[in-house]
Amino acid sequence: MMRNKRVLLAVTAVIGALALSALSVVAQQQDEEPPPMGFFITSVGIGDGANLGGLDGADAHCQTLAGAGNRTWRAYLSTQGPGAVNARDRIGDGPWANVNGLIMATSVENLHYDNSNFNWEHSLDENGEQFPSRIDGDPDFSEHDVLTGSQIDGTAFPAGEDRTCGNWTSNDEGSAMLGHADRYSFTTPGSSWNTAHPSPGCSQDNLVATGGAGRFYCFAID
Repeated sequence: MMRNKRVLLAVTAVIGALALSALSVVAQQQDEEPPPMGFFITSVGIGDGANLGGLDGADAHCQTLAGAGNRTWRAYLSTQGPGAVNARDRIGDGPWANVNGLIMATSVENLHYDNSNFNWEHSLDENGEQFPSRIDGDPDFSEHDVLTGSQIDGTAFPAGEDRTCGNWTSNDEGSAMLGHADRYSFTTPGSSWNTAHPSPGCSQDNLVATGGAGRFYCFAID
């Protein structure tokens, strides 16, 4: 009888310790701050079609929209020709969270090969807003085109056929590779977030015509 009591007391003590440990973990998780924003889609483009003022102008736009803070922001854009720049090489190492603290990708490799969080729900602008839909809730009519100038692995296109609107200096001649921020191509899920189709031109009207507004992705590099 005494032995059974000792066993019962031991079991009770273990259960109590486990319960306290679980409560401690929950309290710790509740106290943890969500990760800072490290990714967003620009809420607005620069307004001059795909003429972003080159990479420097695009980076400055990211920095301005991100607001006060000590993070350094870069646009996810590639360039072509001599000294070509790969978008994947200019955005830091990750991880990157959206404005709500959701981790969008943990690393550059994860970003390009396991990017399921890039979709209508989680690809938010710096204000936490989804990109607008021309017809509410219909992905066919959303402002989902995003300038990238990049191949699916985040590298630059070879010199030749323009895929960067003159390295982001043209609002007329040329073309830009666009991604689909909602991952939809018409009604089919799975479209690439960074390489969906080229634009018909580089003017603001050209970008609007296929479902865009001259927006682009911004990533914190630190």
